[in-house]
Order: sequence, then C-alpha cells, then structure tokens
Amino acid sequence: MNPSTSAKLGDFLFPSFFADIGQKFPRRLSHTPFLIALDIARKKGFLEAPEVLYGKQFALHITDLGLDLHFACDQGHFKQSSAASADLHLYASAMSFLKLASGAEDADSLFFRRQLRMEGDTELGIAVKYWIDANERPLWLQKIAEKI
Repeated sequence: MNPSTSAKLGDFLFPSFFADIGQKFPRRLSHTPFLIALDIARKKGFLEAPEVLYGKQFALHITDLGLDLHFACDQGHFKQSSAASADLHLYASAMSFLKLASGAEDADSLFFRRQLRMEGDTELGIAVKYWIDANERPLWLQKIAEKI
C-alpha cells in the first residue's frame, strides 16, 4: 500500500447512510459487543480502570456510524448506562476511535485536529486521556492500526 492510500484510509469516514442505520440500531445490539470487548480487555489487563472512573458514566458518539454507546464504570467493571446521565461525552469517527484505542494517535493530536471532541466533566476527560495513553495495547490491535 502506498503512503497516499494509507493517508486516505486514516481519514476514512463511513458514508452517511451508515449513520442513518446506526441511529436505528436497538441499544442492546450496539452496546453488547462493545461492552463484551471492554470486559475482555479488562480481564486481559489492558483496561484496568483507575478509581477516578468509578461511578462515572460515559458516552461514546461514533459520529460516522450514528452510534451512541453509553456505559458506566462500576468498581472497575463496565456496564451499560442510561443515555441521559453521562458525565463525559466523546465524539469522533470510527477511524479516530480506532486510532485512539490502538495507540496510533493520542487524544491530544486528535483533539487539536478536531477529530475528537469532548463535552462534560473536563477533569474527568483529562483523567480518561491519561488512562488511555498509559494503557498497553494488545499487539493485534496495534497491527490493525498499522495496516490502516
């Protein structure tokens, strides 16, 4: 893959009809795989939540897929939560979230390029940023990001 193709893939956005479909997804269908992935990552030691996240509620808004994922950190475990009560909202495209999760990009870079937006408890947002940056990523996730 040549560098110009790689750069194009790195900024990829799903076509708008995906967002239309995503907004119609039942909550359970969109949340369950995400929460299972978080739980597996926690059990494997990749996402051990610091105490500052305990009792906090989060919303990830995957803008190009039209998905809004609401979850809470309950004593280090991640569980689905209500849409109305998030302490912190993070907005980004699917590709930007993949870059963040894989460590290919840090939150500051995405934020300053306006590819990541945060609303809500700023102090909590900074704690989440440091937590994500400090976590080791699984090798398979890093390899996916490298290919993209």
